[in-house]
Amino acid sequence: MTNKNFTATIELERSPEDVFNAITRHVTKWWGGKDLSGKTITINDEFVINHPGAHYSKQKLVEVVPGKKLVWLVTESTLTWLKKDKQEWTNTKMIFEISTKGDKTILHFTHEGLVPEKECHAMCEQGWTTVIKDYLFNFITYDKPHF
Repeated sequence: MTNKNFTATIELERSPEDVFNAITRHVTKWWGGKDLSGKTITINDEFVINHPGAHYSKQKLVEVVPGKKLVWLVTESTLTWLKKDKQEWTNTKMIFEISTKGDKTILHFTHEGLVPEKECHAMCEQGWTTVIKDYLFNFITYDKPHF
């Protein structure tokens, strides 16, 4: 098996600042909805996503470079549907890197530590693909919240 982290990339017709602000200031509109509590904007902010009976994760913002990069460290997690290690996400990182290509903004998402060896990989890969390429893309592009 490989040790390849999950990644997803989207191209957007918004400024890097708009993309960054959508990720940080509006997490409830593309991931989490009413199941999010805490702060999601500045360094050391912490927030929880809790979908009772399925998913719990606590994230801490460990790197914030406005308009360019955002890193969330998962400090606690429970994926109740896993059989082996329900805390697989703990100590993984969600990395949002923002760049430009011509008049487009490129968002490259990496879930560092979400690798094929993990039990949740297949389900989480499907989930993240939907969250990034559908929910987040549509929220940034069309101001269409998922929740």
